Amino acid sequence: MSTVNLNGELLTDWEAFHTVSQQAFGFPEFYGRNISAWIDCLSYLRDDDGMSSVRLQEDEILTIALSHSEQLGHRFPELLEELQFCVAMINERYEDYGEKPALQLLLL
Repeated sequence: MSTVNLNGELLTDWEAFHTVSQQAFGFPEFYGRNISAWIDCLSYLRDDDGMSSVRLQEDEILTIALSHSEQLGHRFPELLEELQFCVAMINERYEDYGEKPALQLLLL
């Protein structure tokens, strides 16, 4: 199982979220820095398409370990809610493709 760590203390606004995500997930230089691009980059982790430096095997799951999540929820609740929603949506995409869900959000 692979893990990507996101430090909730660094997620002060959407711009910071995209900067941290791009670095943590290894998104390409042309990453669109919006939530649609974030979803797209994480929807093909089992494909070799270069949208992330993370590459999962057929049944492997990527754990997104979000530290300081409680503080983030108080400071920037819309980001935390959107992150939870997007992870669920991405997993539904994988299921629509006949694959097992690929993401697990771990709130620390």
